[in-house]
Amino acid sequence: MKIQGRMFVWLSFFILIMAVVYGVWSKEPAGTTALFLAFGLSIMIGFYLGFTARRVDAGAQDNKEADVADDAGELGFFSPHSWQPLALGVGGALAFLGVAVGWWLLYFSAPIILIGLFGWVFEYYHGENRTQ
Repeated sequence: MKIQGRMFVWLSFFILIMAVVYGVWSKEPAGTTALFLAFGLSIMIGFYLGFTARRVDAGAQDNKEADVADDAGELGFFSPHSWQPLALGVGGALAFLGVAVGWWLLYFSAPIILIGLFGWVFEYYHGENRTQ
């Protein structure tokens, strides 16, 4: 993780330099703002990865002598059967459609988003998957 954190920090400095150059050269506020926001996002990811790398054991990607097989194994638990992302996607699509069509559509999309969000967070606290 240390390598990925350093890569994102260097990428953020590059984006910052490009944002300043673009802002001075073009004097266009939307693209300049987007580049500064991209700088902020990449610096947050870089510092998160660097912070996390100090707290966890070194992975195979941090060892220069490691083989590909050294990184094999279980990566974590991923829910293979959840329908909640579909509800969140439909609710999000309706919400963004509400921006174009009319704000009244948010009255229909907000409950769908909340049902999908609460269902996704609490899906392993009830039912047959309670013990996982």
